[in-house]
This record gives sequence, structure tokens and C-alpha cells, in this order.
Amino acid sequence: MREHTADPAELRGDCERCFGLCCVALPFARSADFAVDKEAGRPCSHLRDDHRCAIHARLSRSGFTGCTVYDCFGAGQRVSQVTFGGRDWRGAPPDHARRMFDVFPVVRQLHELLRYLTEALTLPAARPVHADLRRALAETERLTGGTPEELAALDVAAHRQRVNVLLLRASELARAGTGGRKKNRRGADLMGARLKGADLSGADLRGAYLIAADLTGADLRGADLIGADLRGADLTDADLTGALFLTQPQVTAARGSAGTRLPDSVGRPAHWTAGG
Repeated sequence: MREHTADPAELRGDCERCFGLCCVALPFARSADFAVDKEAGRPCSHLRDDHRCAIHARLSRSGFTGCTVYDCFGAGQRVSQVTFGGRDWRGAPPDHARRMFDVFPVVRQLHELLRYLTEALTLPAARPVHADLRRALAETERLTGGTPEELAALDVAAHRQRVNVLLLRASELARAGTGGRKKNRRGADLMGARLKGADLSGADLRGAYLIAADLTGADLRGADLIGADLRGADLTDADLTGALFLTQPQVTAARGSAGTRLPDSVGRPAHWTAGG
């Protein structure tokens, strides 16, 4: 059967084709990541009329680090240009804006699943479940094409659970061929953990809290990092070659160096320096 994958370009945020939905639809609370409180559906005070951020060049300095590590996986342009046919929420009836804001988080979750499914289909070791992964990918793509009403009514949590079963199996098959002890640290609280030089190759780190963890020089080859929180984690000289389901927001939220080895699916953040 022909390998079916989503277009990678459509699974990355394209702010030029979006109506600033992440700056309006989503809520955030005053914290280390955000300088102020904002409720869902209310435009950020820094959102300009042209849907651009007035402080984009100084987000971190202004207390909006959370914005610098966010990625909608292409949901913003999908909702703006496809689901709502290019009709802006500004100046539209309140019900139109409300439906757009309700749909955006749903499509964001679907696009995240498309990102993971597409990666899973590139794993040779996961070939035994490729047929099921292709069917899940096709079904997820079909769901993204729903009407605003259909998307708002979608039980996206149930769909995520069905897809997660396949992603887990793909991960198990892929990690079976890696070295290391295949440590299971799924959901583990490793905040601030001292893991310098640790052998975590092939480990299950799904949903692990690695905030501010010291992973300097750690071996993370082939580790499953889906949903792992890497905010402030030190990846200086760490080896993440072949790490599974690692996304750009996770990498951007971490610290690293010129010696940090990354999968081809993610880019080296601009704020990483040779010195970490």
C-alpha cells in the first residue's frame, strides 16, 4: 500500500495565513511564561489590527516566553483559510468569532496527531502497524475537513486515545531496536533532575516532567519524548538522534548548544549558542 503522509508544510504554523488565533482564542495566566492574565476569546493587548504581534521581537524580555515556544502545528491557517474560508473574526458577528475560537483548539489537536502519525509512518521498525497508522492518518485528515459545527461537536479526546494506542505500539517497535535499558519513565517527575551523561537511549519519557533537568551530554537516542515537558532543560551536548515524536516547541523551550544532536525533523533554535 502506498505510504500516505500529511504535507509537512501544512503541519507548521504559518502566521502570514492566520488571523492571530492563538493570540485570541487561547487563555493564559500570569506566570513565568506570561506577564498577564488573559481569558479565552479576548485578544491579547499586543495583537495589532493586522494580526501581528507588536512585541514579537522582544517577547521573552517582555515576559511572554510562553509565546516563543508555542506552535499550532498549522491549525491556525487551516481554521482561518479553510474551515472559515478566509473570513476574519474581526468585524464578524459574535457567533462567527466564537465558533472560530472554539474550533481552533480542536483542529490544533488534530494537526498535532497528524504530525505524530506522519512521523510514525517513517519508522521502518513500525511497519507491522503501518496499515493501521495510514488508516488513522486518513481518518484524522478527514476530521480536519469538518464543518465548524462538526469540529465543535467532535470528541477529540476519544479520537486521541484511539490514535495513541497505535503511536504507543509504533514507539515500542521502534525502541526495541535501540540500545540501553529501555527505561520506563512515562509521566515521571524529573523536574530539576541531575541526569548529566545519563543513558536514556530508547527510554519511554512520554509526558515526563523534565523542567530545568540537567541532561548535559545525556544519551537520548531513540527515546520517546511525546508530550515531555522540556522547559528550561539543559540539552547541552546531548544526543537526541532518532528521538521519537520530538516537536519544535519542545526543543525551543529547552537550552542547548552547538554540540546538541537533534533529529532532522526539528531545527536548532536561534537562541541556542555554542556555549549552551
